[in-house]
Amino acid sequence: MEIYVVRPDDTVDKIAQEQGADLGAMIEVNQLVYPYRLAVGQALLLERIRKEYLQNEGTKRRGIFRSGYGYPFISAQVLEETLPYLSELAVFSYGFTATGDLVPPAASDRWMVEEALGFGAMPTLTLTPLGEDGRFNNNLVSALVRHRRVQQRLVAGLAAEMLEKGYQGVNIDFEYVLREDRDAFTTFVAYTTYTLNMLGYQVSVALAPKNSDDQKGLLYEGMDYGGLGAAANWVVLMTYEWGYTYGPPMAVAPIHQVRRVVEYALTKIPADKICLGIPNYGYDWPLPYERGVTAAKTLGNVEAVEMAVFYGVPIQYDQRSQTPFFRYWQYGVQHEVWFEDVRSWREKFRLVEDYGLKGIAVWQIMRLFRAGWVLLDSIF
Repeated sequence: MEIYVVRPDDTVDKIAQEQGADLGAMIEVNQLVYPYRLAVGQALLLERIRKEYLQNEGTKRRGIFRSGYGYPFISAQVLEETLPYLSELAVFSYGFTATGDLVPPAASDRWMVEEALGFGAMPTLTLTPLGEDGRFNNNLVSALVRHRRVQQRLVAGLAAEMLEKGYQGVNIDFEYVLREDRDAFTTFVAYTTYTLNMLGYQVSVALAPKNSDDQKGLLYEGMDYGGLGAAANWVVLMTYEWGYTYGPPMAVAPIHQVRRVVEYALTKIPADKICLGIPNYGYDWPLPYERGVTAAKTLGNVEAVEMAVFYGVPIQYDQRSQTPFFRYWQYGVQHEVWFEDVRSWREKFRLVEDYGLKGIAVWQIMRLFRAGWVLLDSIF
């Protein structure tokens, strides 16, 4: 398995011939679209060539734990092709009321649980404090973690829902936890883990990407890495969103920032309890960027490459962040796109390998990135 970066005058036929790669497999693995135009700087995954990577037969999971978040409206085809690479399918998401009543997702999630079980992956219920506006609501968190009866009601509801639908675990994804709720949140996670473990269920918790004990900001101050790492069965580091919708153009998960979070986490949590969060998307920013005004559009990794091909622009690669990017013009407006490819995913996989982490958790699997999964399977 190797990564080839497209040069000027390259064609798929020329690359296959010179690199000794299977042409059909190269097209399929990299999701190339007829007539198979390429962008200079595009990264292609080549293999020599094992056809089982292109088929949904058997299980490909081994080596490390692989989790992927997905909404109930995911394409059935995308889910079917992705599940063979997953140890866990985290269904996003369940909410709750201030009185502790569980709120299921608007679309049916039962079919996802059944699909996961059919592929031998663990279906996990993701619990979030999302309000009616679809945003994380720290008032809901406070109402929960400060009142034991509300917690008891919610955990009982979780247990009943999991038993009824076949879920095997819970992922607690609470963001913007208030600093004054920090210890109470940790206690809630410990209570939930203890209770659900007694019933045979696993509990993980998602952690905002801190790099020090005293890191300021609403996203970080309510997260006690050491306490939460001890309270849950394992943790997910949300190591993405440095580049985000309303921020300036930059990599979503620059490797130097990701490494800082991992190294801090390892001072608080055993390596075999840490899953590294990996983004499966990018952003397209119109320029010039104006704080409070500019909003980036989310796009998939394959979609980003197709955009570079369409506009005839080269893809560049930032060495510090280990992330691809490019610029293009549309209707007199310049745009800047940062996304992920097999090179940037490979660098994140190396962190998992170098530090002996439990595994990865991909946010999210709604868009198929076949080359990334094939690469993962070739490394672990």
